[in-house]
Amino acid sequence: MRPKRKSWTLFVPRPLPEVWDFFSRPENLNKLTPGHVAFNILSPLAGQEMYPGMIVQYQISPLLGIPMNWVTEITQIRHHEWFIDDQRVGPYALWHHQHHFKAVPGGTEMTDILHYQVPFGPLGTLANALFVERMIDQIFSYREAAVRELF
Repeated sequence: MRPKRKSWTLFVPRPLPEVWDFFSRPENLNKLTPGHVAFNILSPLAGQEMYPGMIVQYQISPLLGIPMNWVTEITQIRHHEWFIDDQRVGPYALWHHQHHFKAVPGGTEMTDILHYQVPFGPLGTLANALFVERMIDQIFSYREAAVRELF
């Protein structure tokens, strides 16, 4: 499968510093991830703001309750503007997730840009068409609803 690009934009009616503070703490991922994914952060991160080079270890069970280890690295940060996380170990051949933040009248505009690739060539292409892309869309839809509730 070739890499795929997806993006989502969301308006949050809160000031940029408040939104950045929430999203720059990986421990808050639990509040943004649907329960059926069984997302569990393994790294001791409580109270830590992210920094370039930060490694975050998770365990997820997105399919049939089968646990998978996932390791991401916060590779780049421009404070109050954007940060990038890249998968180092996990279910994807490629996972490059850009998080952009912009102050706009009345709040903050957040844009997520995701480049991902499912492994296993033609089988990965089939898996993406059958369920992976839909699962990613559902996770980001849940995230949008969670952000609307939190803010």
